[in-house]
Amino acid sequence: MKKMLAAALAAQMALLGASVAGAADLRAQPIPDDRDGVRIGYLQCGIGGGVGYVLGSAKELDCVFTSTIGSRAIDHYTGTIRKLGVDVGFTTQSRLIWAVFAPTAGYHRGSLGGIYRGATAEATVGAGIGTNILFGGTAGSIQLQPVSLTGQIGLNLAATGTSMTLASAN
Repeated sequence: MKKMLAAALAAQMALLGASVAGAADLRAQPIPDDRDGVRIGYLQCGIGGGVGYVLGSAKELDCVFTSTIGSRAIDHYTGTIRKLGVDVGFTTQSRLIWAVFAPTAGYHRGSLGGIYRGATAEATVGAGIGTNILFGGTAGSIQLQPVSLTGQIGLNLAATGTSMTLASAN
């Protein structure tokens, strides 16, 4: 169990370094629009607070897809993020941000709905961070960047298998 937790935390730190470097690149380069590039926007999710019950947790999501064109909010999603594994502590508020890609087609309402599965590693003492690696969603060409960062407030340690379900709220 200790080896799994140590490996998950090491992976989180490696991914955090790569994701922070990627985030710096996002600000340094112009963002292509959905007519001539792959990144078409961002999905920002607020996660409800809750308690990790040692073997897992389930928290509600409220998400908004924002286009890179004019930074306009286009679509609203609700859902649940479930974690199974070591999840000890509590969080009062969390925020996730994913880049959204569409390499062959534009965005259509509800395109991000579906089930995403993967892993999560988090460490929080007061303010904390986490990394999610999730794959899935629709079978179409719209997809979330597999690696996302979480910012949260609370006291929590988690290394879990994760499943996230999104549904269009429109």
